[in-house]
Amino acid sequence: MTTLPRYPVYIPSVGRHDASMSLTANCLVRDGVPFYLVVHADEADAYAARFGAARVLVLPFPKCGYAVPARNWIKAHSLAAGDARHWQLDDNMTRFRRRYRGKRIPVAAGIALRATEDFTDRYANVALSAIQYTMFVIAKMPPVYINAHIYSCTLVNNAIPHAWRGRYNDDTDLTLQVLAGGWCTLVVNAFMVDKMRTLTMKGGMNSVYLGDGRLKMARSLERVWPGVVTTIRRFKRPQHWVAHQWQHFDTPLQYRPDFDPRTLPPVDELGMTLRVVRPIQSPRLRALVADRVEPERALQEDAGAE
Repeated sequence: MTTLPRYPVYIPSVGRHDASMSLTANCLVRDGVPFYLVVHADEADAYAARFGAARVLVLPFPKCGYAVPARNWIKAHSLAAGDARHWQLDDNMTRFRRRYRGKRIPVAAGIALRATEDFTDRYANVALSAIQYTMFVIAKMPPVYINAHIYSCTLVNNAIPHAWRGRYNDDTDLTLQVLAGGWCTLVVNAFMVDKMRTLTMKGGMNSVYLGDGRLKMARSLERVWPGVVTTIRRFKRPQHWVAHQWQHFDTPLQYRPDFDPRTLPPVDELGMTLRVVRPIQSPRLRALVADRVEPERALQEDAGAE
């Protein structure tokens, strides 16, 4: 049985209805995960032609060149449907992965989303959760970061009073809002998502970054969060910098009153099994597969014999 997220998945998208650019939607279709594409009226037919009208939600306002109005509209839509949380995924993601014994192994999107939901739902005070970018995941790092920056693959608690605002760096601003308001955030490193780098694809909100856009982005966030955010030059371009300020947000996680951690199963793999899909070149990975797959095969054969 396919493992699916319990909360609705929304993909705000602009100018990426072509097959080669609808990356997140293609990924979710491949993995059997339901979703909504949230688009503007002038592109609705093009998105519907590729993904079906039932998956397309049309924004009731014209394009403005940035994502904040769409993000707030999505939250209102989810609230009206009675959802406790909802997902907002950027439209340029290609694959989800699981970190397993130091390896970054492809995994079905529904499992990564559901595992993040299951962990998040243990707590009463998590405002935002996110799945980490693959490019940032290394072998020796905790499975979860607490009270860190949330972006791109975001699970939103619909109970938070905070909203996306401004024109630039809306993800960083919302993260700072909820942390300053006494909420927690979670960044899941046990799972990860492959995502195209900014400005490597047409469409989206690329116009925000053109010209002196990066400097405007950094300065605007610095003005909203003086003493917390500074503007520096990093990776040969202007960038906002929070640095050690994240460490000042130390609100601890709080279990929901109705959750008892003693009721958790010792292990819940959510239906995951290790499967070889192409020849393995890495000796370490071959050993890992032999260690995991062969015992499982023996158990299945024993069960069949019974």
